[in-house]
Amino acid sequence: MAQRTRTGGPVPAQRTRGGPDQDPRPEQPDGTDFRATATARKRSWYGAKKHVKRFLGSPLPNLAMRGAVRVAAPGLRATGRLPAPTSVREVAGHAGGASFTMLDPARCVIAKELYWGRGRRPGPADDLAVQAFAALARRAPTVFDIGAYTGLFTLVGTAVNAGLRAHAFEMVPEVYRGLFDNAVRNRVLHRSTLHHVGVGAPDGLVAMPAESGDSALPCFYSSEMDFADGVPVRTVALDAFTGEAGGADRGRPLLKVDVEGTEAEVFAHGQGFLREHRPDVLCEVLPEADTERLTELLAPFGYHFHLVGDRALAPAGPLRAHDRFRDWFFTTRTAGDLRALGVPVA
Repeated sequence: MAQRTRTGGPVPAQRTRGGPDQDPRPEQPDGTDFRATATARKRSWYGAKKHVKRFLGSPLPNLAMRGAVRVAAPGLRATGRLPAPTSVREVAGHAGGASFTMLDPARCVIAKELYWGRGRRPGPADDLAVQAFAALARRAPTVFDIGAYTGLFTLVGTAVNAGLRAHAFEMVPEVYRGLFDNAVRNRVLHRSTLHHVGVGAPDGLVAMPAESGDSALPCFYSSEMDFADGVPVRTVALDAFTGEAGGADRGRPLLKVDVEGTEAEVFAHGQGFLREHRPDVLCEVLPEADTERLTELLAPFGYHFHLVGDRALAPAGPLRAHDRFRDWFFTTRTAGDLRALGVPVA
């Protein structure tokens, strides 16, 4: 579902990449605070989820839970969905031979995954996407992290490339604070510009809640949801950042786009950016995405489409939504060029 602005056309929702709490965005009656809807109440276990997670995150219950899972459901740890201990304030992540830190795994979906995955995302395809992104970030002058959540890809890019500058876009206020805190903790604020905006149609406004009250930092909010305490947030076009991507002599910029099915709006308002820079793009494509429209927007610039699998990128082929794998690399590079840069291509 496209996100609607108050003063413009569709723009994307910003959310984290591929986390286990990412369900399709539900329908909501007009004027009803999303948090009071049946869908939201069910997601929150009717208000019990945050209390259960807090209990299971405390030291003794967490230890007992780990022992029970080890015996009864050993594969559950690998999903990264179990509560992280509340006593753990930060967790180290690893990508491309570099390390970074993410704060608050008890609330941050991605930090929680890194905790259970011992520094890497537990899902093989999710981890491959991060490692491939790191390989390309080594030679990129800039990263544009669109739908940054708490900044995983911003942190990966700045960790593997000391000369890289990052632009991170996140429109949910409390999530944006987590993004800011992670940039400070990793000492990359001086080369990271954090934007509390959505990306899509220019000059629009959306409303985001001041506080969610969720058990975790929300990763699925959209402007189609109403919030009684919603605050206005601007939306901007990718084309507005064409001059921020660096010159051709410095290499290609790298984009990560995770906007819940409204990727077409990012690229529709980023045609000048694509024409000027031909960036490499890691993009989530949901099963219901308009892949024909995406192809129309990208193919004229010479883009090839590689599905990210468990072990390697698939050979270039038509852009078609997949019921299991959601990440794609859009690039004008050849498969040989990608392999030379350290990106595995089948």
